[in-house]
Amino acid sequence: PASPGVDSYLGEVAPEIKASERRTAVAIADLEWREMEGDDCEFRYGVERSRFQEMLSLLGLETYQVQKLSLQDSLQISFDSMKNWAPQVPKDLPWNFLRKLQALNADARNTTMVLDVLPDARPVEKESQMEEEIIYWDPADDLAADIYSFSELPTPDTPVNPLDLLCALLLSSDSFLQQEIVLKMALCQFALPLVLPDSENHYHTFLLWAMRGMVRTWWSQPPRGVGSFREDSVVSSRVPAFAFVRMDVSSNSKSQLLNAVLSAGHRQWDCFWHRDLHLGTNAREISDGLVEISWFFPCGKEDVDVFPEPVAFLNLRGDIGSHWLQFKLLTEISSAVFILTDNISKKEYKLLYSMKESTTKYYFILSPYRGKRNTNLRFLNKLIPVLKIDHSHVLVKVSSTDSDSFVKRIRAIVGNVLRAPCRRLSVEDMAHVARKLGLRVDEDCEECQKAKDRMERITRKIKDSDAYRRDELRLQGDPWRKAAQVEKEFCQLQWAVDPPEKHRAELRRRLLELRMQQNGHDPSSGVQEFISGISSPSPSEKQYFLRWMEWGLARVAQPRLRQPPETLLTLRPKHGGPTDLGEPLWPEPLGVEHFLREMGQFYEAESCLVEAGRLPAGQRRFAHFPGLASELLLTGLPLELIDGSTLSMPVRWVTGLLKELHTRLERRSRLVVLSALGVPCTGKSTLLNTMFGLRFATGRSCGPRGAFMQLITVAEGFSQDLGCDHILVIDSGGLIGGALTSAGDRFELEASLATLLMGLSNVTVISLAETKDIPAAILHAFLRLEKTGHMPNYQFVYQNLHDVSVPGPRPRDKRQLLDPPGDLSRAAAQMEKQGDGFRALAGLAFCDPEKQHIWHIPGLWHGAPPMAAVSLAYSEAIFELKRCLLENIRNGLSNQNKNIQQLIELVRRL
Repeated sequence: PASPGVDSYLGEVAPEIKASERRTAVAIADLEWREMEGDDCEFRYGVERSRFQEMLSLLGLETYQVQKLSLQDSLQISFDSMKNWAPQVPKDLPWNFLRKLQALNADARNTTMVLDVLPDARPVEKESQMEEEIIYWDPADDLAADIYSFSELPTPDTPVNPLDLLCALLLSSDSFLQQEIVLKMALCQFALPLVLPDSENHYHTFLLWAMRGMVRTWWSQPPRGVGSFREDSVVSSRVPAFAFVRMDVSSNSKSQLLNAVLSAGHRQWDCFWHRDLHLGTNAREISDGLVEISWFFPCGKEDVDVFPEPVAFLNLRGDIGSHWLQFKLLTEISSAVFILTDNISKKEYKLLYSMKESTTKYYFILSPYRGKRNTNLRFLNKLIPVLKIDHSHVLVKVSSTDSDSFVKRIRAIVGNVLRAPCRRLSVEDMAHVARKLGLRVDEDCEECQKAKDRMERITRKIKDSDAYRRDELRLQGDPWRKAAQVEKEFCQLQWAVDPPEKHRAELRRRLLELRMQQNGHDPSSGVQEFISGISSPSPSEKQYFLRWMEWGLARVAQPRLRQPPETLLTLRPKHGGPTDLGEPLWPEPLGVEHFLREMGQFYEAESCLVEAGRLPAGQRRFAHFPGLASELLLTGLPLELIDGSTLSMPVRWVTGLLKELHTRLERRSRLVVLSALGVPCTGKSTLLNTMFGLRFATGRSCGPRGAFMQLITVAEGFSQDLGCDHILVIDSGGLIGGALTSAGDRFELEASLATLLMGLSNVTVISLAETKDIPAAILHAFLRLEKTGHMPNYQFVYQNLHDVSVPGPRPRDKRQLLDPPGDLSRAAAQMEKQGDGFRALAGLAFCDPEKQHIWHIPGLWHGAPPMAAVSLAYSEAIFELKRCLLENIRNGLSNQNKNIQQLIELVRRL
């Protein structure tokens, strides 16, 4: 509310003010009125409040202040998903940023707009507004300068500062979208928001939950080896932190200096947005007070690593005098604080004097020729005993200073601090400090804490993963493996010409016996707790619980999983000899899928007995389980389609889940099924995640073995044009073991699984590492599917090629793919009894040499991990592949789309 008397004052100074401009005019008049009354402090919040509301309105985010923008909202497929469009008005900017970030595009922070307005419409309005300001205010007056700054809020034809866009978007998003934004920013090697300012509600938020899922790997020195490899959550790993802040005015850019310190080699990576970048000079309206964090992680090579261990760097946006709480936090969590300034006045001296009890090391970076040199020296001499510093803690950088030498000096100071005993805190530790200082921590909400408590009640009982699976998840392991084998034999008998009835009856008897054994168990306490967690009436608490379970189970994973990627290759069994079909290709960590798998087995056993008349339908206890799972699928959780332990599909469980999904979706049940197959470690899961913003597990050390499915919603306004309401994406995980030299049992099983997944699909992406690396199991599936006449749209994708200069298809590679097959392909053909009649792959119906079926995706990383960012060329190539897939779906090239009921029948038949 305006101060008493401001209305009459406004009438005197601006009697003819327009109604449309009255709000701003009242604020301006109120500022001067309060200045005369000596009440400028209280009004500052009013100005910021107005700025915040204006920014939200400008970006079209004001509607998301009550009902926050969700992750599912941001992932919907729409018209814009098929266009590489540029924002035209500020309201396009949040969506453009989210789409680019989803695609891991390094250009996501660019807020340039391609304007589509009349050339004389906006400037006239702006000029008239400026004329009024000149009439009423003296530009030479300090107060007028503040007012002029206030009136220059971004307009529809003024680019928005990227940091303002980020803050406005995070404040308009729910916790799960915030988390996704931060995780994607980390992959792009952008600095991450740690403390989010919110002038609207007068509190600042420490973003602990948003970083909770981040896991980083690095190699400590000496050079790489099994003992030097590390993998840990950035939230829980304790590392030294160094803060860079500005006091009053500084001629030097903190962010640019930080980027130089973090960058190895000659090329500087712009981790922190700075003023020399495009749009970097645009005024920040709502993001002052933002604290950003970034890490350096070593690769284990002394000639490359800037520091020998992980180090965190913190950056406060704005002046410490205006953001004292954030500065106080940084002094209590950092090993050293670098203060950049041109001037040390009496006010700044008093601020720093209040830090006399701090044990943090302080360093000053001055530009004395622009400031008051003698005044600086006088106050520095006073601060030396107060802050326990000496003259080596004062650095001078002017325009003539050699930048490389100065950066080396900063690195040397950081290195000296690292070698001495210094403060080392995790992000969790930092959050404790933030709570004590009165900052809000995002993880402290009631729903999040209740979900965490439930997770801990489950995980505290897990001392050994294998023992827990054996004792608590009793329906898995041998009982399920035996039942799956019997069901497979029973199913194969249906296709025999004259199946022996006696053998059929024996299989039925064995199956019922196994299912009765399973049904005789009750869910363990851990499984019951898990079921209670996903049955919560609060959707947010349910999602919190699932995320907590993922991280809690990862924490108790076997130590052998935390090995460098190259050593995991030695864990793979040799193929070709007799093997157990259920033998994992690599150690399978305990995950959420194991609890859902247990629920599935309870449902399978009960359903089997009901079908056989051994259990009355009225005595069912687990009939609601598929409904719980379908709700998880709708919230974006990947669900297991093919069991990774037995390499089989629990058909009753999957079809029951799909039935519940059909019920919940009602009339919006038209589906397109898109699958990705290929040998492990060819980047297919990363490709799907980048293309659609999905959550399939990636990496050899953590990826589960089974095939998983995730649902993507098509926006209602686009579903008619695309021809479907949802896209069901299937990731084959580690099911296909690669090219085999002999046709053993495992090969036949993998070929059957490939046939199943491709047979369910409208579109199949086949991910390959080399031009001759088409797995025999996939070739085998091609031949089987050709017999059925089911020919989905296929796209072959080659990733991680050494020659990445040309992203499009190359004729020589297409010839290699379509040339007559080698011995491996002939072996697969003989298994299908094609003999000499086998044709080259080009002869199959789906391979039209004149159409683009082959894609070459450049390497994922730009630079050497762990400090590498995602390559812009990779992101752009993935977008083109996505656009092509959606275009094929829209044009009907993806075979006939199906509804969920048709998919259920197809699952049963295949």
